[in-house]
Amino acid sequence: MKIKTKLTFGVGSLFLMIFLLAALSGWYVNRLKKDTANILTANYNTLLYAKNMLLALEEIPVEKAAFTSFEVNLDKQRKNVTEVGEQQTTNAIAKHFLQLKDKPLDDTVVSSIRKDIALLMEQNMTAISRKSIVADHTAEHAILVISFAGALCFIIAFILLVNLPSNIADPIARLTASIRQIAGQNYKERIELQSGGEFAELVTSFNSMAEKLEEYAESKVEKILKEKKRIESLVDHMRDPVIGFDEDRRVIFVNEEALRITNLHKDQLLGRSASAVSEENDLAKDIFKDLFLPVANREKNAIKIYADDRESYFEKDVIDINVLPTGELEPKLIGQVVILKNITPFKELDLAKTNFIGTVSHEFKTPIAAIQMGVQLLENEQIGPLNTEQLTLLNGIKDDSNRLLQITGELLNMTQVESGSIQINLHATEIQPIIDYAVMANQFAANQKNIHFAIEVAPTAKSIFADNEKTAWVLTNFLSNAVRYSYEDSTIRITVENIGLKTRFTVKDNGQGIEAKYLEKIFARYFRVPGSKKGGTGLGLSISKEFIEAQGGEIGVESDYGAGSSFYFSLRSAASNEI
Repeated sequence: MKIKTKLTFGVGSLFLMIFLLAALSGWYVNRLKKDTANILTANYNTLLYAKNMLLALEEIPVEKAAFTSFEVNLDKQRKNVTEVGEQQTTNAIAKHFLQLKDKPLDDTVVSSIRKDIALLMEQNMTAISRKSIVADHTAEHAILVISFAGALCFIIAFILLVNLPSNIADPIARLTASIRQIAGQNYKERIELQSGGEFAELVTSFNSMAEKLEEYAESKVEKILKEKKRIESLVDHMRDPVIGFDEDRRVIFVNEEALRITNLHKDQLLGRSASAVSEENDLAKDIFKDLFLPVANREKNAIKIYADDRESYFEKDVIDINVLPTGELEPKLIGQVVILKNITPFKELDLAKTNFIGTVSHEFKTPIAAIQMGVQLLENEQIGPLNTEQLTLLNGIKDDSNRLLQITGELLNMTQVESGSIQINLHATEIQPIIDYAVMANQFAANQKNIHFAIEVAPTAKSIFADNEKTAWVLTNFLSNAVRYSYEDSTIRITVENIGLKTRFTVKDNGQGIEAKYLEKIFARYFRVPGSKKGGTGLGLSISKEFIEAQGGEIGVESDYGAGSSFYFSLRSAASNEI
């Protein structure tokens, strides 16, 4: 039977049962109504008329109007004759009533009328009793029939309730479970259902599909194995170490290069979890630690590994493999791959570049010092006076030598940063001497543009836990940039305040400011804001960032383009270090 037929049959049966119960109940209620109506409308009225005639009969000797009342009720009774023998009794009452009119004081006639009325009342009382019995029989029969019909309807409804949902839902549930088996690549799954209709056609189609999928899968196994071996061969012959993990972070493949640099065997890696391998091998622990971290928290630092009989550097790249399963909306993580890229040649070139810059910068300092000494001698009036053109030329030489000396100093600082040889001497140091040094170093340049320094130091900001030389260098660099980019006759504000356990230095100028799109790059090495006409190497802010972060501080910038910029850095206060 088809699903539509089953539903039509079930719902139609319930509808017919409800209609049957309603029809039976209505029919029996109508019969009971008719039985009770006969009693009320016929027999009850006759008894009422008889009672009124008896009362009038008693009043006739004293009240002549009683004849009229008797006659009125007698006329009503003539129109209400409903029982067998009631007509003869009514006629007898009428006959005796005519005699009573002729002989009002004849007791024999009165007695006859009383007997006739009593007979009339007895006839109706008997009818009422008989009709009451009939109504009782009708009610009993109605209860019996309706109860039987209700029980039958309940049994049929219960059978439908038990069987109809299961007949529809069970095949659907079985089909759903089988579809999941197929989705899980169990192509041997088959459905065996005895039902017919649409389900029979669906089961036949499903089994046919599963059979074809099984045949297709078996025909592709050899090709899949061949592709798997090809991929494994490609991974094994990659020059970069590669290690693959499944979604549970168990090693599923590793190439020879990775085995060589980790000094492990395949049986020590394949099939084992990353955490278990990390407990046994420190190098594996360093390589695998980023597997358990979110992408944003993974380190980008190079790993130093002793390989090829020397210290080598590898850049680690952890790739999450996410796929979108067929029929689903959310991607699912199915594994991770760790690739180690050998960057040792680049590190060596970078080190050579750093050494070269350091050597050249150091060698530059001697001729620059000689140039500055020569400039000082020429400025000495004891040697001889200079004309205006010579003074202009001398001032140009002096400015260029100072700029060369500044660039050389920045390059030397950068070589320290790149080589990792920054010497940080952290100790409690007062804030005011750092500010005084930075202001004094930039006072001459500020005076040339009539720029005023406004210093605001919070009363609670007295000392910090930092390297005073590096911190003074950073503040000096901030002030130098502020003077360079500020307009003439402006004010540069230097504020120092305590924020929590840290002390924050802020240098705010009223220059042109920096566009928002360049704020993230402002501390990058060699970066200069496009369109800037001012001088500079692009190293000062980068070195400042390294100096502050090496002390455990924070550095940043805020700028409102067209209204100026605020450069700031935060270091631990001396009081917080004591805590």
